[in-house]
Amino acid sequence: MKPWIKHCPRPLKRTGSAKAAAAVVLAATLSLTACGGDISTASTASSGGAAPCGTFNMAVNPWVGYEADAYVVGTLAKEKLGCTVNYKTLKEEVAWQGFGSGEVDAVIENWGHPDLTEKYIKQQKTAVDAGPTGNTGVIGWFVPPWMAKQYPDITDGANLNKYADLFKTSESGGQGQLLDGDPSFVTNDEALVKNLGLNFKVVYAGSEPALIQAFRQAEQNHTPLIGYFYDPQWFMAEVPLVKVNLPAYTDGCDADAAKVACDYPKYDLNKIASTKFANSGSPAYKLVKNFSWTNEDQNTVAGYIARDGMDPAAAAKKWIDANPDKVAAWLK
Repeated sequence: MKPWIKHCPRPLKRTGSAKAAAAVVLAATLSLTACGGDISTASTASSGGAAPCGTFNMAVNPWVGYEADAYVVGTLAKEKLGCTVNYKTLKEEVAWQGFGSGEVDAVIENWGHPDLTEKYIKQQKTAVDAGPTGNTGVIGWFVPPWMAKQYPDITDGANLNKYADLFKTSESGGQGQLLDGDPSFVTNDEALVKNLGLNFKVVYAGSEPALIQAFRQAEQNHTPLIGYFYDPQWFMAEVPLVKVNLPAYTDGCDADAAKVACDYPKYDLNKIASTKFANSGSPAYKLVKNFSWTNEDQNTVAGYIARDGMDPAAAAKKWIDANPDKVAAWLK
């Protein structure tokens, strides 16, 4: 798989310990990550009524499914609405911090984040919910297909300690390794390992591509691997990873992040926009509101980018050209 972002001079489930560090570097990150034009705030409504599109600042969080969403919407905003689109590569919490300053107009794929919703939508009122993306998100622990076939009871989380020795690596010491992706992704994994009494250590691959490559090699070479993964995700069509069932999710079981001992919920993914952008009259906000597609749609575009090596804008254009009816509904 190609390196995550090869352009811009211009890409996980997902809060994590890296968020505190991300907040510290907010100012520097926001000032250095704009591309496609100068950093500016969303255009405001003109006295004559509806505003021209002006500048549209789109956050791009670090996983390829998000990139697929962002470039489909951004390409339409540019080509159909005349917007100047800036794609800004930002971690999730950093992107939300940009709403108040106008540095970020939209987060096009949000995975839950009740903490950020509380802070930026309910308290600061710098952001608004812009409606569902149409995607259902699943986060969990997965093993490669060969392992599920050879050890069928490994898909029951209660049996994981029996297999812990299989997963030992140089990075996990005497414990089994649980491989996570980017530390900024939504993850309860360190708390889960502790609270479920598992003889495992969370080790971070560092990025979505690294996580994918690890699973690919584990399946090809029949080496043991258990790790964090999620859907929608184009890679599932290449290697159909098998989910490990943890104690079932119930409402509120993850309310205390330190005490969580249940599986992840299903996420109805949604879009978040800055309040200023939502009130600006920009036609780009209407496009963001109307945008809704399926997991299959997203995986198709993500596959063009990550599997086929297409430029994200070209991948978006290919899907747009093949789906005129869906696109027309968004542009009404």
